[in-house]
Amino acid sequence: MTANSLKVGYIGLGLMGKAIARNILKAGFPLVVHNRSRAAVQELVAEGASQAFSPAEVAAQVDVVFTNLPDTPDVESVVLGPGGIGETIRPGSVYVDNSTIKPAAARRIAEELAKKGVWALDAPVSGGDIGARNATLTIMVGGDAEALAKVMPVFRVMGKTVTHVGGPGAGQVAKAANQIMVAAQMVAMGELLLFSQKAGVDPRKVVEAIKGGAAQCWTLDVKPSRLFAGNRSPGFKAYMQAKDLNIVLETAREYGIPLPSTAEHAQLFHAMLQMGMGELDNSAVLGVLEALSGTKLEETHD
Repeated sequence: MTANSLKVGYIGLGLMGKAIARNILKAGFPLVVHNRSRAAVQELVAEGASQAFSPAEVAAQVDVVFTNLPDTPDVESVVLGPGGIGETIRPGSVYVDNSTIKPAAARRIAEELAKKGVWALDAPVSGGDIGARNATLTIMVGGDAEALAKVMPVFRVMGKTVTHVGGPGAGQVAKAANQIMVAAQMVAMGELLLFSQKAGVDPRKVVEAIKGGAAQCWTLDVKPSRLFAGNRSPGFKAYMQAKDLNIVLETAREYGIPLPSTAEHAQLFHAMLQMGMGELDNSAVLGVLEALSGTKLEETHD
């Protein structure tokens, strides 16, 4: 299937969504966009996209419609609510959700759309704003293999890794698992930076020393240099990390799974919200650890 034969809609043009939509547009797919705030819409229209004024208006025009929205209720409303995608999407079309929502909700949405002859893929992404801009996202997909094959040309211009995890909801389970690890890495990084500094050793040197060994991870490769420069802007916003950890813990309760360290990390990210740091990067959980330890990370500004 060529790019020009597949018409795409994208709803939700936030930090990640706008960058993903732009890459779809650059790849030559006809693109219809919608967002509650219109500035991002106008930006993409200036680059060649078409605009729509409701989710239903998007779905009526396209073969594949994507959403990238903040939380489960937003997705449920946009897909199944009044003026939503479900009112106009055509049989044989594919609905793809790049949001991070509850796995149970993804399964419900897939069931409802199946009644209309529509495929649904839950396809949350990982890689932050950098991955979205550079089209290097990791995409975790739940749903029908035939639907995935149809949408794969679009996925290939969004990310570098596309994994079909399983049936409806499986992509969201994988993303929840991803967020367990991301939260652990962000907290551990903050702890090791302050530990090193308070113990009298340059944390920059410590990072260089350990990231070539068993401690190596994406977080240590990407985040310390930003923190040392005093840059705590997102990235991936802390309030979204807190929301994702709520999804993890709610799903864990459904299945009776104890997640003791994740519960601790969730408390730290919720503390960020209480301290007014919800719009900062998730790596800025360091700020909570600074408050607890009475130590501020020393920064180097060029």
